[in-house]
Amino acid sequence: MNLFEYTLDTSRQGFYNITGQVREAAASSGVADGFAVVYCPHTTAGITINENADPDVARDLQVGLDKAFPRRPEFLHGEGNSHAHLKASAVGSSATVIIDGGKLLLGTWQGIFFCEFDPPRGRKYYVKIIGS
Repeated sequence: MNLFEYTLDTSRQGFYNITGQVREAAASSGVADGFAVVYCPHTTAGITINENADPDVARDLQVGLDKAFPRRPEFLHGEGNSHAHLKASAVGSSATVIIDGGKLLLGTWQGIFFCEFDPPRGRKYYVKIIGS
């Protein structure tokens, strides 16, 4: 079976690098050519691919999302985390990466990130490897 489940404890809002786990899933699947789909089953978190070389990029992304989707007193959702739902909707719940020659086909600076917008939480995410 080429479905992998991972858990993640998030202590802070931000971007958690999960590239290593996705690489391990692809390698252990035995699939030489295909796709890795990374999926987050939460409504206040997401998955994205972005720069992995400079940690300031993840910080800047978080600052931009906080400015675009601030907490607002007019939000009605009883849990008080509508800003997190908005961020998750904007980022998206999944990413797909090509597997070529048994390896993820990521750009030089790219990494795969779990995006936490409503910490602290015990989270999970899935990686599905699909052969062509």
